[in-house]
Amino acid sequence: MAEMILEVSHLTICREGSTVVDDVSFTLEAESDTALVGPNGAGKSTLVQAILGVLPRRTGDVRVLGHALGPRGQLPPAVRDQVAYLPQSIALHGRFPLSVAEFVGLGWDRAALALPWRGGRARRAAVALALAKVGGEDLAKRLVSDLSTGQLKRILLAFCVVRPRRLLVLDEAQAGLDAQAAEQFHGLLFNLRRSEGWTILQVSHDLEMVRRTCSGVLCLNRSLRCSGSPDHALSPAELERLYGRGWVAYHHHHAGASRS
Repeated sequence: MAEMILEVSHLTICREGSTVVDDVSFTLEAESDTALVGPNGAGKSTLVQAILGVLPRRTGDVRVLGHALGPRGQLPPAVRDQVAYLPQSIALHGRFPLSVAEFVGLGWDRAALALPWRGGRARRAAVALALAKVGGEDLAKRLVSDLSTGQLKRILLAFCVVRPRRLLVLDEAQAGLDAQAAEQFHGLLFNLRRSEGWTILQVSHDLEMVRRTCSGVLCLNRSLRCSGSPDHALSPAELERLYGRGWVAYHHHHAGASRS
């Protein structure tokens, strides 16, 4: 029987008096790569934030690695440390005063977030290995604030890989990247998932990427409209149910024109 990394049961989330996510249930098996898709305003980011314990839920349960998420979003520290999150963007004000190596090192130990940077052979080795895994060895001494968007995305993956993780949650992590950089990012993510044994839940609008790289799809528009393999969940009939007839017609026309 496959190990369940994430279990979401009858999750309902309200914001400002309105139901944003309604009675959503799903599970993620170990080492799966699942995309969460849907139109703008469908509740995708809200759902992710509730799973991470950032937003309160009205009803329902979330279990991570078999441990229930507490009413205030708390998990045992040993479980929380096995979850990593990549947001859509990170705002760095001014010259963020950390080098890439120092920033990645913060992922080595949660306590480092509250302490001055400290060396140590094990930490230095882990940081060097993490940077090598994302092809970022030459960036170690650069300031994080000086990085391009593509470089920063790679360094965020290094932050996630510097210690063993089981669950990686991404909210439009490829945002801000051009087509070539996005392709490189997802290639790196695919390789890391296999080598590190990650289970991935990723919010995405790139349906072609989802079709090519993901093992499962969750179609959300406030409620869960469909789930399954990309071939099933991204079929024309299911996409029409999710986005509407006009969106599907435009999408197909645009995709056809771009290939000609």
